[in-house]
Amino acid sequence: MSQVMGERTADPCPRCSVEAVRRGSPTSAGGREVVGYTCDRCAHTWSRPVETDVDVYDIVRVDLPDVTLYGTVWQVRTDRIQVRGTSGAGGAWLRWVERWRVIIY
Repeated sequence: MSQVMGERTADPCPRCSVEAVRRGSPTSAGGREVVGYTCDRCAHTWSRPVETDVDVYDIVRVDLPDVTLYGTVWQVRTDRIQVRGTSGAGGAWLRWVERWRVIIY
């Protein structure tokens, strides 16, 4: 299941349902860490909580500025997570990412 998908994974806006690449940004709301998003079409804003229950061997999606990765959690730290995956050419990769970029898949 680990793979690299295109340039990015597009998610639909909850209001207008238009799918587009959206880069989130870490912020806080109501004392919780969240990732905030804005729709370029309708200007709707929404957020999702930063994953707090990530465990080793979870399958995750990682939204990076230039690519969306899918892989398996290898290590978990307070502020970052190590993800392992495979590339289409059969090679493996291992990458540390900020916790707020990880979505349990």
